[in-house]
Amino acid sequence: MEWRELDLGNCSVAATLNLVGERWTLLILREVFAGLHRFDEIADHLGISRRVLSERLRQLVEADLLERRSYQEAGQRSRPEYHLTPRAHDVQWVLAALLQYGDTHLGDPAGAPVLLHHSGCGGHVRVELRCSCGHEVAGSEVKPDLGPGAVTLSS
Repeated sequence: MEWRELDLGNCSVAATLNLVGERWTLLILREVFAGLHRFDEIADHLGISRRVLSERLRQLVEADLLERRSYQEAGQRSRPEYHLTPRAHDVQWVLAALLQYGDTHLGDPAGAPVLLHHSGCGGHVRVELRCSCGHEVAGSEVKPDLGPGAVTLSS
């Protein structure tokens, strides 16, 4: 089977983009990764409409990327906060890759506006392609091959 014969109905890239590919979705996840958990603080920081934010948060909760937790300030009604689920933590490397690409190819000449550091040692975090043999690999050295879940168009 060749690549052009592949039925893309079970494509992992398409499935992931379906989940997080809308612009506001990744930006909302970025905000929660950065420590903003409350609706109003996310809305204010992003400048997103409350209607759009409400819909995207609902979708992220349904997708098990965010979980709602109640909080209550003195004299106020209970409200939800949004926190990352274990599934969401697995998306962080995607955001880190976008950040790294932007810093390298689109960034401000003055330098990166955000740096990622390992909370354990304080070292700089970066995304890299690495072969199972242990070597770092350039993007030009990566070749897609069909895997065991590949389905042909004629199937």
